[in-house]
Amino acid sequence: MESNAVYPVLLKRFSGEQWEPAEDRLAVEEPLAIQLSYVKDGEATEKTIAITMRTPGQDAELALGFLFTESIISDYNQVAAVEPGPQTVLVTLHENEEPQLHHSERNFYTSSSCGVCGKTSIAAIRSIPTFPENAVQLQIRTELFFNLEEELKKQQALFVKTGGLHASALFDLKGKLLMFREDVGRHNALDKLIGASLVEGNLPLSSAILLLSGRASFELLQKAAMAGIRIVAAVGAPSSMAVQVAKEAGISLVGFLKNKRFNVYSGEERLVVNRES
Repeated sequence: MESNAVYPVLLKRFSGEQWEPAEDRLAVEEPLAIQLSYVKDGEATEKTIAITMRTPGQDAELALGFLFTESIISDYNQVAAVEPGPQTVLVTLHENEEPQLHHSERNFYTSSSCGVCGKTSIAAIRSIPTFPENAVQLQIRTELFFNLEEELKKQQALFVKTGGLHASALFDLKGKLLMFREDVGRHNALDKLIGASLVEGNLPLSSAILLLSGRASFELLQKAAMAGIRIVAAVGAPSSMAVQVAKEAGISLVGFLKNKRFNVYSGEERLVVNRES
């Protein structure tokens, strides 16, 4: 992914009292058209569902994750083919499958910083989770979260080089890294991760921990709820609506995870303090 994700530029750097030539590496941001092909009333239909600004790489995962978290598709078995192009991904559904396009209600453009831009109504920003709340009582040791933060730092090679990429990572309940994705858009990174999980048949992700490299926004918590994730930790702050979604969906939400400290905004009953030490 790195060759497509990093763009070298020459620049002038001001240091002290003088200019000096320098080189920097920037995170690539390019448009991607997510297109859908399906049969409606006996006629083949092809439609652009959204244009999102993303970092190239794992485009098929991004498209599938987007379609799933927007409730346009509900199962990977609906998909007949996925065809990535230079700046497009065409997802073709089986002939007897029709997408739920009334759930999207978009004006077909999202920026890399906004996962709900283009929605045409307030009600449209809400998605209904496909999976019911997991009745299994998860128990996580509090010190486990500190190991997750350290592992995320090790994985963020492109962030170190560019300073401009967001990351989403999945861990099992023992802290083992399961999957990692980066993108210039935080919602794109999570869509890539959920899309890959959809293809692999791993949804719902009810026995996994999601770690976000930045803040926990509303759309990220909503996508997590759609994927059946019950534990979300973020290096940055949550928003008020993120906390609301977490409480409604039964998600344990951790924020400001850094320097061996964190805040818990919902679902604290899942976190167990190790008293032995």
